Amino acid sequence: MNKIPAARRAPCLAALAMALSLCACAGPRPEAGNAGNIGPLAAEPATVQSQQDWLRRLPFADRQDFEDAQRGHIAGLDQPQIRTADGRVAWDAQAYAFESGDEAPATVNPSLWRQARLNNVSGLFKVTDRVYQIRGLDLANMTIVEGDNGIIVIDPLLSAETARAALNLYFRHRPARPVSAVVYTHSHIDHFGGVRGVISEDDVKAGRVQVIAPSGFMEEAISENVLAGTAMSRRAQYMYGALLPKSPTGQVDAGLGKGLSRGTVTLIAPSLLIEKPVETRRIDGVDIEFQLTPGTEAPSEMNLYFPQMRTLCIAENAVRTQHNLLTLRGAKVRDAKQWSYYLDETLARYGPQSDVLLGQHHWPTWGKEHINRLLADQRDMYAYLNDQTLRLMNQGYTPMEITERLHTLPEPLASQWYARDYYGSISHNVRAVYQRYLGFYDGNPANLNPLPPVETARRTIAWMGGTDAVLARARAAYSQGDYRWVAQIGNQLVFAEPENQAARQLQAAALEQLGYQSENSTWRNAYLSGAQELRKGVTVPPTPGAASADLVKALTVPMFFDFLAVRLNADKAAGKAMRINWVFPDLEQRYAMALNNSALTYRADAAHPAPTATITLRKPVLNAVFAGQVKPGDAIRSGQMQVTGDQQALASLFGMLDSFSPSFNIVTPAAR
Repeated sequence: MNKIPAARRAPCLAALAMALSLCACAGPRPEAGNAGNIGPLAAEPATVQSQQDWLRRLPFADRQDFEDAQRGHIAGLDQPQIRTADGRVAWDAQAYAFESGDEAPATVNPSLWRQARLNNVSGLFKVTDRVYQIRGLDLANMTIVEGDNGIIVIDPLLSAETARAALNLYFRHRPARPVSAVVYTHSHIDHFGGVRGVISEDDVKAGRVQVIAPSGFMEEAISENVLAGTAMSRRAQYMYGALLPKSPTGQVDAGLGKGLSRGTVTLIAPSLLIEKPVETRRIDGVDIEFQLTPGTEAPSEMNLYFPQMRTLCIAENAVRTQHNLLTLRGAKVRDAKQWSYYLDETLARYGPQSDVLLGQHHWPTWGKEHINRLLADQRDMYAYLNDQTLRLMNQGYTPMEITERLHTLPEPLASQWYARDYYGSISHNVRAVYQRYLGFYDGNPANLNPLPPVETARRTIAWMGGTDAVLARARAAYSQGDYRWVAQIGNQLVFAEPENQAARQLQAAALEQLGYQSENSTWRNAYLSGAQELRKGVTVPPTPGAASADLVKALTVPMFFDFLAVRLNADKAAGKAMRINWVFPDLEQRYAMALNNSALTYRADAAHPAPTATITLRKPVLNAVFAGQVKPGDAIRSGQMQVTGDQQALASLFGMLDSFSPSFNIVTPAAR
């Protein structure tokens, strides 16, 4: 197997799997100074003017995308809501019914409103002979290719419930034939999490169904979310607007699609890995040429070409928006140069022989000329972002200075709808390129060791004449439409005096107007989520997010141990030493773990000669402990876990571990 270096991994939507239940949340956490439900406010005159300027800036008369989005439509979803077995709503097809009109409300950027309406076109579509898509039932698309005896399902969505509903929709309008193969185009969870909604693991083990994925899939799909999963999940709430109402003043879109489903996340391991750069297979009578594209939109990803249908599946390497080089939820930076390189390779290899291009988000592109232009433009976009950032970097410009200079793409690329900032943005992608090459430090020693946020805020406000004086100036700036500055100085006010309700409300109002003006869906969601929390407090889930059983099962033992090391509280571990041997008879694996200097380390295929304790257990028992289904003490008493040596060693180790809160503060100082 071709291994992708750890440095090139990029955390993804898998971070959400362990906290999807956070989207169905309880009431707000009480905070000092919380004045209850205030807002949302109307669009201010400066925002209304900004929206009118957008209407003049872009070619809104171009309706080709609306024609393409509707092309081949067969049927919509005939049930308004898709529910889980316990009655929770996994997907609400009517949630965005308010997006029916062409004219954007003043609280939504007209360009984003256009994208939101296009993403609202949902149902079953015929793309070309033997190729169908179900769109608008989750963040991603499910593609179905009809084979000789069955069907090939490409990317079974995020949740089993939405995937099952998508397949049932297809069967209501096409012959009901068995699934012969499932293809995962890449390692992001919205492209594999619903697999148990379309096949069973028994079918795979019996050889009735193949599960095909690119090289490195399992490692990337699982490892990406473990160590920073809680932080990513919390930040993803902002990025996707998970806690916002769906309304003209709330969440309207997610750029790549409407949003994330909230059902059951599953995983079945691949039975066939594509390991050559280009590899052709015949699956159920269908020839598929697989092109590996590692290190692009995902560390493990591949395109698919169907020569019999002259159809190219571009996975998520080219979409109807500028994508992220660094997601707002947090990730490792993607390689824009590599991304551009593979798009060019795809263009050269498949552009001349493709009549249809379809992606696993958005709607297809028909016609060789249109396909070649889209691929070439997206190639150029990522090359431009990479190379121009490096050019200015080498002239000494800092990240924010570069974003101000590269605030738009060159024409005619800037006027192409598929190059707009609906998901990624020029601003944060430029900073991602800078980070990839130079890291967090901009070279200015004044920024090398600044005071922490609360201390900085208190001193800044005091030097500016105190809270009342700063509030007065900030209100004046707000009345002039200077929301970007008010958000910046308002943040200082809130961090200096978190209980000051006037500061919180002004900061919320500024963030809200920035959200209304934003073309980028994830920026809008982040701004509006911040405004909501300033007004109402942090929403606390009724129960902690449950880990997906399939994802936990797929974790390797080293991944478990790495996560234990992250949870180790250095203060509690100070001055303590411990040596633990772990033995997994079912895996025929052993590990030597050591606690020294408040660091937890381990070696594979090793054992301490004089351990503090030796723990023997099977991997499923470790899974159950990690998922919270079994307590370590209960596992020991039941005999599922045997401990020799110091019987209290494991309890002592677990007593040094922190538990992470999935609802930490973001727009107010961290709880002390």
